[in-house]
Amino acid sequence: MTPENAGQIETKGYNRGLILGFTMAESLLLVVFCLLLVTAAIIVKERHRADDAIKQLSTVTETSRQQDRQIDELKAEVAALTSRLPEAEQANYDEDWRELVLQKDTYKRLKEVLGKKDAGDILERVETLMVAEQKAADLEKANELLNEQKRDLEARLEAVLKQLQTREAELAKLGAAGKPHEWPPIISLTEANGYFFRSGSAELSMSFTDQLNGSISDQIAQNLERYGADIVEVIGHTDEQPISRLNSNLDKNSIDVLSAKKSINSLEPADNAGLGLARAISVANILRANKSLSGITVLPLSAAQLILPGDTLTVGQAGNVETRRRIEIRIRRREAAVQ
Repeated sequence: MTPENAGQIETKGYNRGLILGFTMAESLLLVVFCLLLVTAAIIVKERHRADDAIKQLSTVTETSRQQDRQIDELKAEVAALTSRLPEAEQANYDEDWRELVLQKDTYKRLKEVLGKKDAGDILERVETLMVAEQKAADLEKANELLNEQKRDLEARLEAVLKQLQTREAELAKLGAAGKPHEWPPIISLTEANGYFFRSGSAELSMSFTDQLNGSISDQIAQNLERYGADIVEVIGHTDEQPISRLNSNLDKNSIDVLSAKKSINSLEPADNAGLGLARAISVANILRANKSLSGITVLPLSAAQLILPGDTLTVGQAGNVETRRRIEIRIRRREAAVQ
């Protein structure tokens, strides 16, 4: 073999160990380098994903912490408000909370068993039924109240009917017995019993005024109610002692005194008829101002010295007689107007 042929054979053998002009070792190094690049790229990508995941975790953790703080704050507020409630209201609050929790659990179970749509329909129906039950309860309470009012009215009506029956029985007994009509009593206030005027004057004593505003007014009011009357007549009586005054001013002043424009001391009677009227006006003014006799007509009248106690006419009885110097109070019904 010539040296030229040997060189050709060596060149062919060398060419067999080359890949794209690289030796096998160089080719392997190149492949390893490429794999390292790919691996590095994958590692960088995964590291970015890990960083993103860490950031998201941090955000979720912070959000969770904020929600936990808000929940703690709400729990603290609820606890504070609950502590302020009275025991009865706090018990009601706890009961309402338990009912709310039970309703929530029931709703969850309905959703699990029937699905969201069906559970929503059933919940709506349940709420409708609850509203209907509440209305029914309100109606029942109103019905109970009406029944109670009805029972009260029936009891009152029964009491009134019993009173009417009692009155009818009393009237029947009176009719059967043939008794005369019962007239209202006459209240006689004589100087002999301590109801004094000053001599020749219509001014009331303090004691007389107090009794008119007290027991006498009460007695008149009771008789007015008992007999269904609305007129009070105040009649002034005198004895037959003459009055030593020449002129009277009753025609001029009596209306002003009766309307409280002038005092009773402004009246100056010149005879017993005027003195009796002046004293009747004095008593009538006190009675008209009394609240227990409001709405009642009070009429002052004078009988002068003409009528003795016992409703008999005098035939002349001179002298100082205390029993004749008196005020008589009579009550009656107002007569119906003639059409």
